[in-house]
Amino acid sequence: MTETASQTVTTYLRPIDRDGLLAFAERGRNNPNSRGTNIVRTVCEGQYRTLSYVGEHEAVVVDEPRHLMGQDTAPAPGEIVLSALGGCLAVGITAVATWKNVKLSRLELHIEGDIGNSAAWGAGGAEREPSQMGFQEIRVKVDIDGDATRAELDEIVRHANHFSPVANTMRNPIPFQILLTD
Repeated sequence: MTETASQTVTTYLRPIDRDGLLAFAERGRNNPNSRGTNIVRTVCEGQYRTLSYVGEHEAVVVDEPRHLMGQDTAPAPGEIVLSALGGCLAVGITAVATWKNVKLSRLELHIEGDIGNSAAWGAGGAEREPSQMGFQEIRVKVDIDGDATRAELDEIVRHANHFSPVANTMRNPIPFQILLTD
């Protein structure tokens, strides 16, 4: 009888450039007040369907579901916000794992948000204060595997959450203005 050697084959997610990440981090340490600007142009096609253009990318389409008088041809604005949060957290988790020399084999985020719009966008609905509208609670569950212990993976997720630009935008009040163009 011959023994068969058992093998464990692990496939890792496509890595990011660790040297580039470390150089980016050094630039941040040397100039902690540096900022970039994100620019988006949103055009309404009609009803609630809009196209948002970011650089040279294909338009991000936003709509509302039929029960909110939309055509249900694309995610709703709140769902796009949650997808931005998921994307930002995934970037952060990947960056922190790379920084800590942890190879990830799985990263999936499950995001839910309870949103209120009883004011009907201010078009005759309930009288509400801004703090009573929008997301009232957001929950994120992270499925993550890699060549690290559960405790190390948990620390990576907590660290990425703490430094997430989108999560912090949602957590913290920021100056905000909406004006008509000239």
